[in-house]
Amino acid sequence: MQISHIFLIAMTLILLFGIILVSCKSETKRKAIVDSEVLHPDWSKDAVIYEVNVRQYTPEGTLKAFENHLPRLKEMGIDILWLMPIHPIGEKNRKGGMGSYYSVRDYTAVNPEFGTLDDFKDLVNTAHELGMYVILDWVANHTAWDHAWVVDHPEWYSVDEKGNMVSPYDWSDVADLNFASNELRVAMLDALKYWVVEADIDGYRCDVAGMVPVEFWNNARTELDKIKPVFMLAEAEQPNHHVNAFDMSYAWELHHIMNEIAQGKKNARAFDNYFKKHDTLYPANAYRMYFITNHDENSWNGTEYERMAGAVNTFAVLSYTLPGMPLIYSGQEAAFNERLKFFEKDTIDWGDYSLADFYTSLGKLRKEYSALWSGEAGGRMKRIKTSDNENIYAFTRKNDNNAVMVIANLSKYSQEFTLKMGSKPKEMTDWFSGNTFILEPGTQMMLAPWEYKIFVGGRE
Repeated sequence: MQISHIFLIAMTLILLFGIILVSCKSETKRKAIVDSEVLHPDWSKDAVIYEVNVRQYTPEGTLKAFENHLPRLKEMGIDILWLMPIHPIGEKNRKGGMGSYYSVRDYTAVNPEFGTLDDFKDLVNTAHELGMYVILDWVANHTAWDHAWVVDHPEWYSVDEKGNMVSPYDWSDVADLNFASNELRVAMLDALKYWVVEADIDGYRCDVAGMVPVEFWNNARTELDKIKPVFMLAEAEQPNHHVNAFDMSYAWELHHIMNEIAQGKKNARAFDNYFKKHDTLYPANAYRMYFITNHDENSWNGTEYERMAGAVNTFAVLSYTLPGMPLIYSGQEAAFNERLKFFEKDTIDWGDYSLADFYTSLGKLRKEYSALWSGEAGGRMKRIKTSDNENIYAFTRKNDNNAVMVIANLSKYSQEFTLKMGSKPKEMTDWFSGNTFILEPGTQMMLAPWEYKIFVGGRE
């Protein structure tokens, strides 16, 4: 659901008001302001997540048609399939001809435009057979105006001073739910349990999670884990979500920094400032989701090519190598450069999947080099100084098994610089070319505009 990112950032600032951020060294010896008790599913530590826009994915726009793409996605290194909401869409106050996925009329049914419950179960089963996992987009904050609860349980909804139900913000196609009602919380939890029990899904991506009380999410995670270990993604950027409820949250702030660097408004120092702050806020085992596009960004703020131009692949590389989990959105592997209509049918033109090999290579890198895994399963990031060049971002991540070094030119101009690293020469292999190099302290390098290098090797 599209929401003002300014509002979400303000919520975070309110949460953190009064907390003094401490300075961090290049390899952070961190103590976050919250601790986490979340137990991540073991299969999530090296995962890549993929957002599925079912309506626009194929000409048919069905679950069955999408299922045919699963082997291709598996080959590309995708592990978690996040399906945008699959539920029937409200007709009352509908926006556009087909309405918003996020105007849910029935939490325990499948949108007939997409297929049947059996079609969805088949999709989940096929994904599991391929070693993939499925999470559903869940809209807990509001319902369609023609959801049965509007008539049967009006007391579950937010009202204005005149007692009239209200929409959140300008989302006129939905009615806001009021989680002060314990009965609502029970009903919502029952609906969440339904899909885990009935269809064996593996978790949820929770829409506007910050607008629902964290206590609800904490309880929901506890109850769902009793059925099976689930994976939970919050569409929010709140450290307290990671205490008990969520495995992963959106890294919106970093996404915005990427856009600003691509547009020449900031340089690599912005990354340094971001991670110094980040590492004092989030637990070490919190997963953050890095992305260059998603359904909201694509439809409302522009494609990655509009926002990032020649820097698209550079920031895609960073999304795979920084400490977090990378997201790919439908069409990204095809270098699709159109804003998809949100309320109408608008099929993706896949062409020849021109970036599939690129993302396959990055997926293989993430699998083979455990230093790049998420949370505490991966290696901490250590910044490499590069003379005084403010446009070069270089870092290493190491664990007991291996090491990865990433160097990226975050500018539209060629950059010459010197690596200031350690005291010993390092023999490493260029991931993309396969050539081996000896990198020594004081090595001079030149990178073309937006050029990047990934070097891999064993732990020293």
